Amino acid sequence: MNTNSLHSDYIIIGAGAAGLFAAGKLTQLGKTVRIIDSEDKPGKKILISGGGYCNFTNIHTSPSHFISDNPHFCTSALSRYSPYHFIELVEKYHIPYHEKVLGQMFCDTSARDIVRMLMFEINQNKLILELQCKVESVTKSDIFFVHTNKGIYSSQSVIVSSGGLSIPKMGASCIGYDIALSFGHTIIPTKPGLVPLIVQAETFPYSDLAGLSIQSEIQTEESPIFKEGLLFTHKGLSGPAILQASSYINHTNSVTINTLIDPSNYAKIAQGDFGKMDWKNALSTIFPKRFAYAWAQYHKQCETYSHYSEKTRKIFADQLMNWQPIIAGNEGYSKAEVTVGGVNTKELSSKTMMSNKIPNLYFIGEVVDVTGHLGGYNFQWAWASAHAISISSN
Repeated sequence: MNTNSLHSDYIIIGAGAAGLFAAGKLTQLGKTVRIIDSEDKPGKKILISGGGYCNFTNIHTSPSHFISDNPHFCTSALSRYSPYHFIELVEKYHIPYHEKVLGQMFCDTSARDIVRMLMFEINQNKLILELQCKVESVTKSDIFFVHTNKGIYSSQSVIVSSGGLSIPKMGASCIGYDIALSFGHTIIPTKPGLVPLIVQAETFPYSDLAGLSIQSEIQTEESPIFKEGLLFTHKGLSGPAILQASSYINHTNSVTINTLIDPSNYAKIAQGDFGKMDWKNALSTIFPKRFAYAWAQYHKQCETYSHYSEKTRKIFADQLMNWQPIIAGNEGYSKAEVTVGGVNTKELSSKTMMSNKIPNLYFIGEVVDVTGHLGGYNFQWAWASAHAISISSN
């Protein structure tokens, strides 16, 4: 590892998924690269992803799985570096993996396998790794100067892969946005994404059900329907379906939940044969007892099944299909898996990720206004956006 020079072909700000992958591609092309990161080791967010098993891609990746103010921007990069390209790399290193649900690919052993692979991909003779080094600003004359708490480093090109604001305890900061703004870029307003929701306590006894999960279909005014698990928490709602919907929630905070995802269950409730069974017990033939009892009690459905007319039972079933809890907010960046919003993609090249304003300044990964759904899509964006730079540098 060459540590003598303060100058390099590229400086990469951020040693996360996108930054490490870009470093591998560029050093293989013979470029000298300095990676600067404020943490004490590279790939720290990778290590905690997927419960420690790293959901490194999703085989169903398409532009429809991403949120952006400029929804077609991600198409070019994703089309040139697919999930199968990354899976091929994983297989090259004999990393055991498996497909979980909905096309999600996980390591069998540990997320450390992915970090080790990314580091092996980097030509160490072309790399300078600066850890526990905090970037303060970036300036440019004929070349770039990156000002840090350890000194000033220069380069021909700068790649900003500093991530978003999610999980601040892992080193998240606004430096990427500050750099973009300093060079005349605009930022699409940011917010926590893939984040648990806080629900008004008086609207339903959520905390009493904490830890309970049910299957559901959830959507917002702007989102597709997400058909996955819903998890009750002490503060409100979480689980895959809620996390997905959270990235789309706007100022209206409107969420619609269908708990009767099996059509036969609607008929079972509306036209079933439960006779003198209490309504809550009839519901518990479909739902977990804790949920059934809480739902019946909250809605004052305290009579026997036969007490209610079929018309009334259909109204009750409709309530279960169109539940709209009152969302008070979310649990913030500390619990968010991603940041929605970021560097305005209308100011970047979709083919190279280079700034349209400043030559040789690039933005990749989460710092860009491209946010994937839950399930490996954000990692695939990291790989694809980093790969786009290597194509332009070849």
